[in-house]
Amino acid sequence: MRVVAKFGGTSVGTGQRVTRAAESIAEAVDAGHEVAVVASAMGGTTDRLLSAIEFDANEADRAEIVSMGERTAVRMLKGALDAQGIDAVFLEPGDAAWPILTDAYGEVDSEATRKRARACTDLLDDGVVPVITGFLAEDYDGNVTTLGRGGSDTTAVMLGNYLDADEVVIVTDVEGVMTGDPSVVEGARNVGEISVDEIRSLSFRGAEVIAPSALTYKTDEFGVRVVHHQHGDLLSGGTTVEGEFENLIDLQERELTCITVAGRAIRNQPGILASLSSALAEAEINVEAVSSGMDSLTFYTDVEEAESAEALVHEQVVDDEVMSSVTVESTFAVIRITGGDLPQQSGSLHGLLEPMASEHINLNDVITSATSVSVFVDWEERDRALELLQDLF
Repeated sequence: MRVVAKFGGTSVGTGQRVTRAAESIAEAVDAGHEVAVVASAMGGTTDRLLSAIEFDANEADRAEIVSMGERTAVRMLKGALDAQGIDAVFLEPGDAAWPILTDAYGEVDSEATRKRARACTDLLDDGVVPVITGFLAEDYDGNVTTLGRGGSDTTAVMLGNYLDADEVVIVTDVEGVMTGDPSVVEGARNVGEISVDEIRSLSFRGAEVIAPSALTYKTDEFGVRVVHHQHGDLLSGGTTVEGEFENLIDLQERELTCITVAGRAIRNQPGILASLSSALAEAEINVEAVSSGMDSLTFYTDVEEAESAEALVHEQVVDDEVMSSVTVESTFAVIRITGGDLPQQSGSLHGLLEPMASEHINLNDVITSATSVSVFVDWEERDRALELLQDLF
């Protein structure tokens, strides 16, 4: 099996942890597996280097200075592997076998990087462990560049893709993905499996497990797993991330109705959303989406359930002095756009909506999440809106 193992800053934060990391790599190699290693800067190093730059450093000098954290980490790990009797080499920008190349805009040149990764493949074929600096890249002129926040995760998953790895193992300071933050909630437990869509949504909203940019490179061809650095075993445990994130444009082929409840400052009233949602749920009426304004809440349900839904919501309205009235409007279509890079692209929402504005297609609602956008248009406009959005991809 071919494995790419990424060790986060905490995982190589002390000499003892570097040794433990090397032991886990050696155990996998001795078991007959091919292992490529990606190393982050030793814990806190990058922040210390950044805080020490009290002068007006240009971008090139800043990248060179910051790179010293990762450069030190790979040398430490390579030395620790040598001590374990493992044949290893460290790779950093400037080396002949360095794989990751960025273009003039600082974006990864995927085609060039895939080709250059063959040198790492040759090392693995020869039984050598390449220890690669995470976070760093190199531009066409040989200058050091960086991959941004979570760049070491991006390095690992990208190389997992380009090296035809069977699995990428993210070694970090958490027990994989937890049901909640164990420092905040009691009884948090490890989630054995999670989809790439779920983990990206969590990551975009603050869960520090895997950088969402990294999962853009995840495919069904290889697995990604998160384990704690104290686990000591690269081949088992932790949380497995399944599937791959795709660009999708989906038109739901069912007409929707729009149920809007008005009430003064309704959004600031605890329990209002719960009471309305519970009433619909008890009647087994599915809510496709919910949006809110300061003085209104809107539910989208199947048009066939409009009358039943309106009656149930009306009962809640008359029983609650905060809510004043309910109205129903039909019919709408929802188009959902999901994109791996969508949340990271500046102006992405404008780019999706501008073509429809130019064609005078009225938007009833636009609801965004961490990784997708839902656009609600008049039912009669659905095909034209879909065609415009598909042209963007």
